[in-house]
This record gives sequence, C-alpha cells and structure tokens, in this order.
Amino acid sequence: MKIVFIAILAGIAVSITSCKNKGTTNGSAPQTETAGSSADASRLPVINFEEDTYDFGKIKEGEKVSYDFKFTNTGKSPLIISNASTSCGCTVPDYPHQPIAPGESGVIKVVFNSSGKNGQQHKAVTLTTNASPSTTEIFLVGEVQSATK
Repeated sequence: MKIVFIAILAGIAVSITSCKNKGTTNGSAPQTETAGSSADASRLPVINFEEDTYDFGKIKEGEKVSYDFKFTNTGKSPLIISNASTSCGCTVPDYPHQPIAPGESGVIKVVFNSSGKNGQQHKAVTLTTNASPSTTEIFLVGEVQSATK
C-alpha cells in the first residue's frame, strides 16, 4: 500500500514540475507576449504613433479624406493588430495583418467618406492589439461643409 501511495505522489510531483516548463520543446514557434498574459510588462509590444489625430480641415460634403497613420513598435516583442473598428461605415481603416517586429514601423490607412455628413466631424478608429493597453484610438477630425455653399 505504501509503495502505491509513494508512486502516486511521485507521479503528481513529476506532473507539477513538467507544467512549470516555459517555451516550447516540440519545435513549434515560441508564444508571443500578450497584454492579457501574466508576462512581464516590459516585454510587451508598444504601439507609438507619430500622430494620433489628423485634422483634415474643411472639405465639401461628398469628398473623401485619406490619411496614413504611421507607427513604430517600440516594445520588446512583435506587435499584433487583431482588429480596427469604427463607429460608422463612413470611416474605413486598413491595417497590417502581419506581426510588426520590435523597432519596425507600419501604417494604418484611414479613409473618411463625407457623403451625407455636415458640420464638425470627430471620427475614431479603435485598434485592438496585444500591447498594453490592449486598445488604442486614432482620430480624424475636421469640418464638412454643405455642397451647396
């Protein structure tokens, strides 16, 4: 009975110590740090924009505005942008779908269609990433003037 009990304890001990191994041992790629993991925050990617707001000034209703928001990953691990969303269909973002390595740069192109819009505009694009914080916003602002003016 003692031998069975000792064998069970030994098996549990081996299980516990093997679960503490980090990284991979089967040849697969190492895991990317994410903001939701318990990883050291200094190892996370950091998205750093040259400008987070673009003022397009005054435009006539119906015109389209396009702007490239340039950014750099100033963190220590690859930056992954998993989503870019807006509050209305008049603003469309295009973002890189591949990881951005530390020190590398990228562009998020945002197009605003002013058809049916009038007056002051403040359009936000919310980016979901593996950085901390996990969401970041960039903005297009300006004034749309009626086409009849």
